[in-house]
Formats: sequence, C-alpha cells, structure tokens
Amino acid sequence: MATTALTKYQRLEAAGLWRADESAQRLDVIVSVGEATLTITDLRDRVQTHWSIAAIARANPGQRPAIYHPDGDPGETLELPEDEAEMIATIETLRSAVARQRPRPGRLRLIGVLAVLAAVIVLATVWLPGVVRDHALRVVPAVKRAEIGQALVGHLHRATGPACRGPGGRVALAALARRLPPRRGSARFTVVRSGLADVLRLPGGTMMIPARLVEAYEEPDVVAGHVIAAYLRAEARDPLERLLADAGPIATLRLLTTGHLIDETLRAHAETLVDTRREATPGDAMLDGFKHWQVRATPFATEHDMPVATRSALVDGDPFAPAVPPPPPILRDGDWLRLQGICGG
Repeated sequence: MATTALTKYQRLEAAGLWRADESAQRLDVIVSVGEATLTITDLRDRVQTHWSIAAIARANPGQRPAIYHPDGDPGETLELPEDEAEMIATIETLRSAVARQRPRPGRLRLIGVLAVLAAVIVLATVWLPGVVRDHALRVVPAVKRAEIGQALVGHLHRATGPACRGPGGRVALAALARRLPPRRGSARFTVVRSGLADVLRLPGGTMMIPARLVEAYEEPDVVAGHVIAAYLRAEARDPLERLLADAGPIATLRLLTTGHLIDETLRAHAETLVDTRREATPGDAMLDGFKHWQVRATPFATEHDMPVATRSALVDGDPFAPAVPPPPPILRDGDWLRLQGICGG
C-alpha cells in the first residue's frame, strides 16, 4: 500500500476497547493510525500494542460495534463503538486497499491455465501442423507420391481435358524428358489442351505442359525454359507439401495413418492448380537452371511475360549467348514437329 494512501489518516484517533487475549480484561484504549500500523495506547498514554494494517481482520463484517483482531489471532480484539464511524471507515478503507494489492491465487491459477491453454492452441494450430507435415514429407515413399500425383491428374483432366496422344507424340515427350531430367526423382511429361497457365509439376514427378507452349513457338527452347522454371519451383517448395498445406492437418494425419487422401481433398487441391499463375522464379535461380540443363535463356526470356528487369537479366546473363558454343539441341527437328502436333493442331 502506498505511503500517500496513509498520509491523510495519520492524525486520526478513536476510543475503543482492547483485550490482549480471551482471558484478559478489556481496557479502554485510544487507537491511532500510524505509518503502517494501528497503535493502541491506554488512557495513561502507554503503548499496549501495534497492529500491522496489512494484517487486520474483522470478526463481524457489517455489524456494530466493529470488532477487529490480528489476522490469525482472534483472541486479541479491538472493539470500536458505533460513534467511532470515521475510524471504522478508515480501517475498512485501508483493509480494502491492502486486499487489492494482495496476489489472488485463484486468479493467478486461472491466468496460468489460460496461458497454458493458449500455448497449447498455438502449438496445435501453428507448430504441430508444420511438424506433422514435415514428417509426412520425409516418410511418404515415391510410389505413394506417384499415386497421389496420378489421382490429381484425374481431377485436373476435368478442366484440362485428357492428355494429348498424337502420332509420335509420346516418343517426343520421352525424348524431352531424357534431355531435361529433374535433379531429384523422375519426370513423366504429358501435354494437355487447356486449363493450365504454365507447366505444372505434381507429386511423383508428372509434368503437365499446356499445349500452347509447344504449338506457338518455332523452337523447343521456350518450353524447355518453362520446364526448368517448374523444376525450380518444385525444388523450392515440394508439390506434396503444397497439397498438404492446402488440405490441412487432418488430411496429413489421414495420409500418415491410412496411406490415402480422400477424393474431396484431391479435387479441392486440383481446383487451386487450374489456370493459377505460378509464382515467378528469381532470375539468378533461372540462370543457374539454364546453365545446369544446358538451355539457352534468351528464347524463354523474350517470349515469356515477365518484368523488364528480369528479362534483361536473363538475356544479358544467358550462359549460351551467341559468342559461346551452343548447347546440345533440346530435341531433334522430327521430334519437335511430332511434339507440336501431339494435340492434333
């Protein structure tokens, strides 16, 4: 209790009856408020006792005469008559001030329980899903990833139409896959008529290529650049991780415990992939990719919709600029022509 809260009461005195214990005779006394105590003196001005204001209890709340005693010692009492209302009010005010400053175990326990509950909720909603998802990415085998990818293909075909199967097209796609193998895992290339904004890499390695990327350009370097960009996106964020993040922790737990994802989960994720523009890959990463897969950057940069600064960086940094010996061809002319006609265009 602050000293200023006591200052206004320090000159207050009152008459009362005090006894030292249950067997003692009650004495007429004068009660005065001190720095942090009540001082009880007899009528000869001899101090009988000091009571700590912080340890005063009342035996009969709301009744008169008011009877007080030291907290824990109800045998020693101080009785203040009804006409000492100012002193009674003062003691009650000071007791209330002390009570407000005391710690409240019940409230502290409640605060503690709520804090723990909040921590559990944070763990359950923020930390735990990520941990479960990371564990799933480590333990789900390649065969299961391929199965999930093929299931997604089935749902995507509702928007893209079936994979194109023009004469010689599959041979050309196999040649493209051999020329541009992923750094990790495997790749199976397919071409679809519509529904995709860019090349899409699915869990298990399936690469879905929009037909416009093989039909609209005279050379395969452009589609090769899009394949490289899809590889780099998948390296930056595992396609299965994207699926599980969209599906939520329940679906992730279901995959871990049963080995399956329900059709509703796969269909919902497929809908998010249709005609969705993929996030741009940084120019320096793309240049490293063109160098690794030995593909010219300039055709991709000049044909692809991208910021001017990124386009300039790819053209200027092309690892196979005209002054450098050209890279191996992406496809033979015959395979490229067969790939351009895979959808019957």
